[in-house]
Amino acid sequence: MARRLPPLNALRAFEVAARHNSFTGAAEELRVSHAAISRHVRALEARLGVALFHRAKRGVELTAAGARYLQAISAAFDAIAEATETVAGPGQAQIRVNVHPAFGARWLIRRLDRFREAYPDYEVVLDATPQLIDLARDEADLCIRNGAGAWPGTACDLLARSRLYPVGAPGLLRESRGTVAPANLRDLPILLDECDGSTWRRWFAAAGIVDADIGRGRRILETGLAIDAAIAGQGIALVDDFLVADDLAAGRLVKLSDLALSAPDCDYYLVSLDGTRRRRPIAAFYTWLLSESAPLR
Repeated sequence: MARRLPPLNALRAFEVAARHNSFTGAAEELRVSHAAISRHVRALEARLGVALFHRAKRGVELTAAGARYLQAISAAFDAIAEATETVAGPGQAQIRVNVHPAFGARWLIRRLDRFREAYPDYEVVLDATPQLIDLARDEADLCIRNGAGAWPGTACDLLARSRLYPVGAPGLLRESRGTVAPANLRDLPILLDECDGSTWRRWFAAAGIVDADIGRGRRILETGLAIDAAIAGQGIALVDDFLVADDLAAGRLVKLSDLALSAPDCDYYLVSLDGTRRRRPIAAFYTWLLSESAPLR
């Protein structure tokens, strides 16, 4: 039986416009006119008998029907891409990974050569941002994020359990007369990579200290920058030891306490969509990364 399919150009126009929340953005990506995108979407809506977008002054938003259709269309495009890769061979396929900045810079980037050696025909493109992006809008193939591992509509695989230790530069310790007992850490400059200092409060509470003045901490709201500030002797940071393993080995940082704070809400996860993960290049990186990160779990 013949399939009743809408024109592929109309489906593509809809999918790209949905990703951009904009007909203008879709027109720029597809290198056609705004009128062409609008015409394709109107024709698709007429064929389906439902509105796919709410029109607004500053763009468009998916209706409930549009969101359901986008999910199905994205899965279909993923299946087409997977079939194409299977027939055409790996070529120079790209794997786009949106990664937590500190995890990317201090752990992942230092191991990517191992993946490249195993899969020389695949190119990994890293984009480091602190926020979780929308994989359904094709902004990346995979995401690496830290949190509780509950992002709706995605599959989340644990990469690394978060165990936070206080670290600082050796020179800072000398200035504090070499004392590293938890009570003495209250007197050192504290570096905060979050607004409220709640993680540091939890660490001090675990150490039996309830009167630490976290409010005076220096706010550096990115983990990698907080680590760099600690190396520069500007204060002490509370970080996962695997992120500073090289710095500890080289003596740029030292652990100030063996007391670790287990922080499930700061664990690192590999976030993906089921359809995307089935594509051969994505599946190769997905499997490699889970294997490579096994010691962190």
